[in-house]
Amino acid sequence: MATGSNIYTYFEGHWHKGDVPIMRAADHGSWLGSTVFDGARYFEGVAPDLLAHCQRVNRSAEALMITPTVAPEDMVQIVWDGLGNYPKGSAVYIRPMYWALDGGDLGVVPKPGATGFAICLEEIPMAPPVAATTLTTTRFRRPVLEDNVVNAKAGCLYPNNARMLAEARAKGFGNALVADAMGNVAESATANVFMVKDGEVFTPIPNGTFLSGITRARHMKNFAADGIKVHEAVLTFDDFRQADEVFLSGNMMKVTPVKQFDDTHYQVGPITKRARDLYWDWALSDT
Repeated sequence: MATGSNIYTYFEGHWHKGDVPIMRAADHGSWLGSTVFDGARYFEGVAPDLLAHCQRVNRSAEALMITPTVAPEDMVQIVWDGLGNYPKGSAVYIRPMYWALDGGDLGVVPKPGATGFAICLEEIPMAPPVAATTLTTTRFRRPVLEDNVVNAKAGCLYPNNARMLAEARAKGFGNALVADAMGNVAESATANVFMVKDGEVFTPIPNGTFLSGITRARHMKNFAADGIKVHEAVLTFDDFRQADEVFLSGNMMKVTPVKQFDDTHYQVGPITKRARDLYWDWALSDT
């Protein structure tokens, strides 16, 4: 079942209307989970950092030993061709995907050059600026490179995210604040996380347990250009309990304010609002 509506699928060299079948039962990606994807956004006529997302899906493929078959620049052009099916005011989620078709060594290692590729476009509204979420802890943690492909945006990582999110929802919260292997804060179940203390911004330092997101990096650049200090640091759950503001950063919604972490409550403060304003100003600056 699709997340959005008004879907277009690029597969085998053509755009197709609707959510078309793209995998076979014997594809390596179907039965051994060798799938990677990335997510970009189209809104108000722009697709911010689209090239960076297309470059990352190729890096993710390589991390899973899948051979990328489409150059990022070509992928960008294919996406823009598909976006021509939507009115300029549409909000669209852009998802390029690779998967292995065949297995090589013992059927487990993906066969070089045997790659499936598709792009899915779905209309999904952007969240309103005031839409805030709540956080709680979870007993599940982020994996490390020695036991999982944390250097890729891989489908096989998401069952772990799903159980984090399901546990948080069962406790009555919107999302989970997740620890790394050492017990320090890594990210949420679905997005990178920032906190604000005394007018300065802090975010967990990338340590190989989570993807340091493209949108995360964009916020950091925007803050720096605006004269707001940003620190990448080892952060504990107590640091977040003592924060003045907390917000999530992800491609899907760009900025999601956090109003509560367990028993700690926050206001949607000026830095969180500034993060959204700066992002939109930057994204629309070339239109």
